[in-house]
Amino acid sequence: MQDASHPANPYYSRSDTTKLELPDKVWKSVLSRDLYQVARHGATDTAFTGKYWDYEGIGTYFCAACGNRLFRSDAKFASTCGWPSFFETVRPASVVYRKDTSFGMVRNEVLCGRCGAHLGHLFDDGPPPTGKRYCMNSTSLEFEPDRQETKKPQ
Repeated sequence: MQDASHPANPYYSRSDTTKLELPDKVWKSVLSRDLYQVARHGATDTAFTGKYWDYEGIGTYFCAACGNRLFRSDAKFASTCGWPSFFETVRPASVVYRKDTSFGMVRNEVLCGRCGAHLGHLFDDGPPPTGKRYCMNSTSLEFEPDRQETKKPQ
């Protein structure tokens, strides 16, 4: 079921969890330029610039490319890394992982479990209870406030 708030992207849905396997040219036609570069080609937001890095709203974070539910705000924590950081996902299948050896480092890349969009990286220096830090790109995320929440990020 398509989400009416994303008419240019017929694959966007906040309720459908069916895995999407679409060719790159399709993603390029339905995503904004910035989102396409981050989600499909692993570009990265500049630290301390993304709209969610220090955002404190109460609600849910979704994949900006496909609408998959990823994180709850109660799993978000203040981190000095400059990107939104979470200690757990909403469900195990929300994300998948891939070894990333770019830039002479070995990291765990975090991808959307539904569409494979690049979200960020996972590190083992987060707070309890998991000790994990999901360091995400704001560009790859959308935030939906809980009903009582009225303020959205700029």
